[in-house]
Amino acid sequence: MKKHPSHEDNLVALRRIEGQVRGVQRMVGNRKYCIDILNQIYAIKGALTRVEAKILEKHFQNCVTQAIKGSSEEEKQQKLDEILKLIHQKRRG
Repeated sequence: MKKHPSHEDNLVALRRIEGQVRGVQRMVGNRKYCIDILNQIYAIKGALTRVEAKILEKHFQNCVTQAIKGSSEEEKQQKLDEILKLIHQKRRG
C-alpha cells in the first residue's frame, strides 16, 4: 500500500480560515457593511487558494511522480485522469 504525503503543514492555515469563516458569520449576523464582509470573503478565498496550491504541488511531487516512476500503466493513467477531472471541475466551478 502506498503512503500518502502528510498535509499537517496546512492545518494551521485551515484553522485560521475556519476562524475567518466564523468571523464572517458574525459579521453577517451583526449586519456589518457589505464591503467589509466581501473583503473578508476574498481573504478567505485567497487563503484557500494558497492551501489548494500547496496540496496540489505536494500531490505532483509525491503521488504523481511515484506513479510515473512505477511500472503500472494503469496507475499512471489513473493519476492523469484524476488531474484532468480536477482541472475540469475547477473550470466549471
